[in-house]
Amino acid sequence: MPEDPIAQSEIAALTRRFEEVSERTDREFGIVKSDLTAVRLQVGNLDQKVGNLDGKVGELAGAVQGLSEKIDRNQAQIVELLTRLVGQRPDAS
Repeated sequence: MPEDPIAQSEIAALTRRFEEVSERTDREFGIVKSDLTAVRLQVGNLDQKVGNLDGKVGELAGAVQGLSEKIDRNQAQIVELLTRLVGQRPDAS
């Protein structure tokens, strides 16, 4: 039985369309894969920055705690000095 030229033409057209879609899909997959790699690198950089930030926040918290303790001591000294002055005559030395 001879080959049908219309069927062969349709098969050729379908094959071309499949190959075009396959090439486009491969390119788009490559782009997505490349973008995913870039995102992974950025996430890695952010993780590192967050780790560094955690250390800095810890240092800052320690400094604030030290400052708070110093303020408390100074306030206690001020209260103690004011308590000693209560009842004293201003002209007494």
